[in-house]
Amino acid sequence: MGQHITVVDAFTDVAYAGNPAAGCVLGHPTTDAWMQAVAREMRHSETAFCVPLRDGGFGLRWFTPGGEVRLCGHATLATAHVLWEEGRLSLHETARFSTLSGELTATPLGRRIELDFPARPPSEVQAPLGLLDALGVTATWIGRDADDYVVLLEDEEAVRACSPDFRALRSVETRGVMITAPGAEDEVDFVSRFFAPRFGIDEDPATGSAHCCMTPLWADRLGKPALQARQLSERGATFELELAGDRVKLRGTCVTTLRGTLAENPPRATGMMS
Repeated sequence: MGQHITVVDAFTDVAYAGNPAAGCVLGHPTTDAWMQAVAREMRHSETAFCVPLRDGGFGLRWFTPGGEVRLCGHATLATAHVLWEEGRLSLHETARFSTLSGELTATPLGRRIELDFPARPPSEVQAPLGLLDALGVTATWIGRDADDYVVLLEDEEAVRACSPDFRALRSVETRGVMITAPGAEDEVDFVSRFFAPRFGIDEDPATGSAHCCMTPLWADRLGKPALQARQLSERGATFELELAGDRVKLRGTCVTTLRGTLAENPPRATGMMS
């Protein structure tokens, strides 16, 4: 019969914007090799795989074309959207996910979805060899969280104008690099872009996990916990954000763009999501 798969555009309210993620709700745990092969085939920045658990939650993992990641916002948003759309959860029921980053939740708020993620405030660091040359920018501050570098630039125009040398950027040992600056418009607190060429993604259209780093950074710099952000990728994305202690609330909307069936069924594996 094949495995059902859905493509959802996340952090957008119109189709073919935001960040597309492919999602599979599995009937049983499957192998890492199969999930990675599907992610390479789909070629989206993330493909998410979830499997129902006995406690009513779901095991959730995320794969880029180049490997598994520990945290992904837009594919979590997309997965929750699929669970409600397919009737696997009621329209008012919070989705609970067991992940490599602990328990995450997605709560429906009308059309919007609110993710509850761990805050990942960055620590100031020196730029690693080759980073600024690969980006071609002048930084005002550089930090790092558990996975990524964050590079502050002077203004929004510097973020827009950045044209990285992706071959050179692949030599920097990191999952990804975010560049960010204050927003030029009153209703936008900060803007950003995100690059992850080592994981097969030169530029990611909308990166929820990066905002777990940038939200505490900008909340501290601007002196307010509630923020509006815009990711300046070609597709564009918008985020409503709130710092709540050691958690970040990310709010956004989704649009389903494709439903299909993989011809090959996933092989069965032992364990929750082996």
